[in-house]
Amino acid sequence: MAGMSARILVAEDDPKQAELIRLYLERDGHSVLTVNNGRAALEQCRSRKPDLLVLDVMMPLVDGLDVCRIIRAESNVAILLVTARSTEDDLLLGLDLGADDYMTKPVSPRELTARVRALLRRAGITSPGHQRVLRVGDLTVDAGRFEVRVGDASVVLTAKEFGILELLAGEPGRVFTRGEIINRVFGFERDVSERTVDAHVVNLRRKIEAEPMEPRYVQTVYGRGYRLAEQSS
Repeated sequence: MAGMSARILVAEDDPKQAELIRLYLERDGHSVLTVNNGRAALEQCRSRKPDLLVLDVMMPLVDGLDVCRIIRAESNVAILLVTARSTEDDLLLGLDLGADDYMTKPVSPRELTARVRALLRRAGITSPGHQRVLRVGDLTVDAGRFEVRVGDASVVLTAKEFGILELLAGEPGRVFTRGEIINRVFGFERDVSERTVDAHVVNLRRKIEAEPMEPRYVQTVYGRGYRLAEQSS
């Protein structure tokens, strides 16, 4: 998933702290969903499958350490524990239960954001400010600059069109299902259907294809999804 912004679930029962963390992570280019208890954290982690979980230890309904233990048994999602407890035993317990990193309160939002970046890099996910330039044939996708060129011509895309193209260009030849595109590009947005993906692809083709009805780049694989041609023909 290198080159894509991450989907991050923040489980924090202090609304002010949760909002501060959300703002900093969204400023870093990520899609963020917040919940305020352990039960909701479990439900959303299972249904939304985030790339990273920021998990407060002391939460109502289900303790954060129990959430960590349960989620780690089910998933390899990156987990950053945040807690007011600061003893070595607490640290070791959190790591033994499967946390990837651990911060004690009061938390610096800037440090938390940096820790999140490090965890995402370890997981093969980079935030938009650290993305590479992708080239396929004469198509160039510069994620850091939010620029697309076909040959020498610059192409202006919407954020979602760019996200779809960036995803496909990251692995030319690989077929992405519409469901994968929804998860990877639309993050936690609600009410996104497969027809929404198709509509964005139609608009994308109008902008980058010389013949949108006979696309050289964004190809449909019927019954499966979309792929970017490995090289233009």
